[in-house]
Formats: sequence, structure tokens, C-alpha cells
Amino acid sequence: MQLDIEKEMAALGKMTAGQLADRFAELYGEATRSCHRTYLVRKILWKLQTIECGGLSERAQQRAKELASGTELRVMPPSTLAPIQIIGTVCKVPVNRDLRLPLPGSSIVREYRGRKIEVHVLAIGFEFEGERYRSLSAVARKITGTHCNGFRFFNLEGEK
Repeated sequence: MQLDIEKEMAALGKMTAGQLADRFAELYGEATRSCHRTYLVRKILWKLQTIECGGLSERAQQRAKELASGTELRVMPPSTLAPIQIIGTVCKVPVNRDLRLPLPGSSIVREYRGRKIEVHVLAIGFEFEGERYRSLSAVARKITGTHCNGFRFFNLEGEK
């Protein structure tokens, strides 16, 4: 009988995890410890394909055994493995930030009329000469004395 992969994939896609585990046990002759649907579908399709087309050659199987000998293969981590504790500072960055701006904590540096301008990017707003501003345009207004686009003044124009 010819294997129809599309038909098998459609049938497996409609099965529950329990039904997939039963199909796995039917094909492999042993129960699975996994309930991960994608994993089970892939393993079942691989087994069906090897039944239809033949598995690895005798030489390939022998080489795989040579490579695996002396190594400890694990499917699941050991139960004695202690959870990893992550120590550090978590910095929350707003997801809806303007992508033209550097990340908070960065500085924007520009030369203007022989003077080095340095603006620090904050999580909310900007800092220039010890004062906080809500927008780059407000910083540019402070520097130039006239209204101008802050992104254009600091050469940050680009796609939003």
C-alpha cells in the first residue's frame, strides 16, 4: 500500500494527544512519555515513512551506535537537577516605543555650532543638562531657541 503523507498528516492533525500517544505505541511497540502533539506527529510520520521506504541502512545504524556508545543520552532532565536562579536587574522597556530612538540608558550626541550636545534617553523622556524633557523637540527648542523637529535635529529620522 502506498503511503499518502498529506492524508496521514491531515488525519494526525485531527487526533487528540491521547490518540496520538496510542498511535505512537502501536507503531513503536512501547508507550511514549511525551504528550507534545507536534513531537508525536513528527515521530509517527517518520516511523510511517521508514516503514514505507525503509529505515537507515545497516552501515548508518552501526555508525550511529558507535557515535552513541559511551555517551549518556537523556530524553528528560534528571529529577535531581536544581532549578537555575537568575540573579540580576530586570529593566522594563515599553513595547510601543518609537524605533527611531535608541534604548533607554543610551545617549544621543550631536555637534551644534561648535558645541557638543549630549542627550540621555530615559525610559520616559530625555535628560539634557540636568533637566528632563518629554520630547526631543522640546530639547531641540531649548538648544536652538526655535521650534524644530527633534528627530530631524538629532538626525534620527527614519521609519517608525
